[in-house]
Amino acid sequence: QLQLVESGGGLVQAGDSLRLSCAANERTFSSYAMGWFRQAPGKEREFVADITWNGRNTQYADSVKGRFTISRDNAKNTMYLQMNSLKPEDTAVYYCAAEKYTGVYDYWGQGTQVTVSS
Repeated sequence: QLQLVESGGGLVQAGDSLRLSCAANERTFSSYAMGWFRQAPGKEREFVADITWNGRNTQYADSVKGRFTISRDNAKNTMYLQMNSLKPEDTAVYYCAAEKYTGVYDYWGQGTQVTVSS
């Protein structure tokens, strides 16, 4: 079963950058579309970005477009989220997830906390 582990979260100041990683335990990782989601306290989980299995196509939420970049390295079974120009409203637990093109994300990581101070 595919297992995902996020890392790279932390406490930063507004305007700083962070890079999140999502490591998978299987080579089948390369066959999954992947996504990043986040959930702030008291709010519902929201979509951040996604990427196709081969990395050729990406999508972003309007709130992060131009500041965040999603990428993947299938040789390393790892996906990334480069976050630049961070804002306090980016504060949330960030989750990575995997989808086998069913429209449903079947596998989720445990999340990594990102806190942006003003």
